[in-house]
Amino acid sequence: MQLRCGLESRALAALAVVLAGAALFAAVHFWSARPESVRAPERVTEAAAAQASGPGSAHTQLTAAAPAPTGGAQAGPQTGGRIVVDVSGKVLHPGIRHLPAGSRVEDALRAAGGVRKGTDVIGLNRARVLTDGEQVVVGLPALTTQTGGAGAGGGPSAGQAGPGAPVSLGTATVEQLESLPGVGPVLAQHIIDYRTEHGGYRSVDELREVNGIGDRRFADLRPLVIP
Repeated sequence: MQLRCGLESRALAALAVVLAGAALFAAVHFWSARPESVRAPERVTEAAAAQASGPGSAHTQLTAAAPAPTGGAQAGPQTGGRIVVDVSGKVLHPGIRHLPAGSRVEDALRAAGGVRKGTDVIGLNRARVLTDGEQVVVGLPALTTQTGGAGAGGGPSAGQAGPGAPVSLGTATVEQLESLPGVGPVLAQHIIDYRTEHGGYRSVDELREVNGIGDRRFADLRPLVIP
């Protein structure tokens, strides 16, 4: 090679060194580029172990970690306990009755022996749920209607079971008095004038002294009004 290329021994040695270095670099590059086995991360291993244990295991762990519902989250009203109601009017056995909580007007009537024969119960809602301390009036005007709570709010009382509440002679307006049978605007004004002149009504019997109210009309109005 020295004779063909005309190289000196020193140049030939340098060329050999270069070729050896190139061969070494190529060998190192090839070795570093070879494929290597990679170990999966620990989290992937744990997830795979959880899946290997079966789909029911993860569901069981989630169920066990979920907090149990507290007592305040229970749905539906409580039906335990008892209530006390006063059944009066045209029933066979009027009086105080102790009934299970959630009872209805029909249950109170049954406990009182039932409604008397011939009693008008059109305005009586037998399906209404009763409250503790309520009065159920059957077939008569309810002079006092009560409910179980002191803060029941305004409007008609939920305990009213009979016809409409009686009209108060001491506070009624002309329009309210005109709702009574046989009372027109003129007679209603006479009733108010008597109230103003005498400082109110001390009893229902004072209606007899009002101009325009005779015995027959007084008999019709007496069960419908209060002083």
